[in-house]
Amino acid sequence: MNPRKYLKVYKKFLHTSFASELEYKTNILIDLITAILSLIGSIFLLSIFFQNNVSIGDWEFEEALIIQGIYTILNGITNTWFNPNLSEIVKHVREGTLDFVLLKPIDSQFFISLKKINPSGFLEIMLGLCLLLFCIKINQINLNLSFLSLSLITVTCSICILYSLWFFISTTTIWFVKTWNATEVLRSFLYVGRFPLNSFSFSLRIFFSVFIPIAFITTIPSEVFLGLSQSWKILLEIIVALVFLITSRKFWLFALKFYSSASS
Repeated sequence: MNPRKYLKVYKKFLHTSFASELEYKTNILIDLITAILSLIGSIFLLSIFFQNNVSIGDWEFEEALIIQGIYTILNGITNTWFNPNLSEIVKHVREGTLDFVLLKPIDSQFFISLKKINPSGFLEIMLGLCLLLFCIKINQINLNLSFLSLSLITVTCSICILYSLWFFISTTTIWFVKTWNATEVLRSFLYVGRFPLNSFSFSLRIFFSVFIPIAFITTIPSEVFLGLSQSWKILLEIIVALVFLITSRKFWLFALKFYSSASS
């Protein structure tokens, strides 16, 4: 794999996506207003849970806002890259255009995952970052190199796990064309990631740690922000992220063996 080649191709992807979005400049303002209202609504919903409680699952409201900030960033990344690209796999398989993807002189998973970008998702990412900066201030978090490194590592691992989950479901399109409902079910489960994992019952904590790894996606990075996460949890998240990424790659290559070309 030639990194320069793929970087050049990705720059072209960015250019075409931004050019397409700027054709309708009013949409940018509408998307910004929508993202702000959505974040306000989420914070208001979170505040309702803390209305009669000082803390929930050992998390205070100011600490729980960190989870909301990380969730907002991840949701922005989903809307920027995952949703516009991975949902297109269904269309590629149904219409036979996956043939053209496989014939291109670049990796098919790279093309499938990154071809389109929804720039409006960047607005949500920026809002999430602003919320995190606010949380750092109100929680009096000490910024240092160790904190920044661990935060970057755990959030990156969260992105990898989230991508792998989406890609797993989207890849099953090669066998089952209608997988959009399954993707929506995944998004519904991920909504739970806005709340501290400790606020749920023991059985639900097990479910959201093993079957739908929400604990690794939002809670552990949030614990790192507060200096509460243990080393073994961080190491476990790194291992889980690597396993998910490698498995999703192998699953894609395995699925392609069952793909029937439109010309065959």
